[in-house]
Amino acid sequence: MGRQPSGSRPTPSLRPWDRRRLDLHAALTAVGVPPRPGDMAAIRTLSALDDTVNAALVRWITAGH
Repeated sequence: MGRQPSGSRPTPSLRPWDRRRLDLHAALTAVGVPPRPGDMAAIRTLSALDDTVNAALVRWITAGH
């Protein structure tokens, strides 16, 4: 009772900043700008901003694509 079948693992939920970081990374990659290793500090910093700012960044990055 309450046990999961063997072989299945619980899916950990992402923290908001992790989700925003992945969204920014995906948006950049989708438009052909794969982040370089040195860009990760900027992506982490931007990901610390709220969802409204993140949505604007993703919209700006993907505009016209």
